[in-house]
Amino acid sequence: MSRRPSGCSAAQQWRSALVSLVRAAVDRGLRLAATAAHSLLKARWFVSRPKTFGAHAIALTPAGRIVLVKLRYAPGWRVPGGGRSEQEGRVDAALRELREEIGLFAHGEVRLACDFEESTDWKRDTASLVLVRDVEYLPPRWSWEVEQVCEADTETLPHDMSPVSARWIETLRPML
Repeated sequence: MSRRPSGCSAAQQWRSALVSLVRAAVDRGLRLAATAAHSLLKARWFVSRPKTFGAHAIALTPAGRIVLVKLRYAPGWRVPGGGRSEQEGRVDAALRELREEIGLFAHGEVRLACDFEESTDWKRDTASLVLVRDVEYLPPRWSWEVEQVCEADTETLPHDMSPVSARWIETLRPML
């Protein structure tokens, strides 16, 4: 005779399994839609060759681990960050991105580490890297943009890192 966990009816188990299946299907569909939208943006950038500005954070926990995100529309683990207007401050933008992507609620020292002039996806981008120490965060339960958040040892980054993020981290390694 099979036994159900106490307090769990067959209907509750069935509902829980159905909710898990629906969530997985929605996540797959969202990844497909976000990837398609990003591909359309890249096609637009190919034609317009825009000048863009980005702010990205090398976010370190109190234990010295680096916080990384995996986006739904781009492969690999990467440092949190995103676009900013030319008028938005680089540090302010990086902290905003940390609040949006990882649920930042407290931090220690913050300083601009460097700016990179990059040409990615046919954009002319100025990418500002901001070093943020003693990051405390609580990842959102769900995000349309960020699929996962992880912490990694700065010496042993995940094997599937975004090449750009891996290069940025390597460049700033002496500061870490």
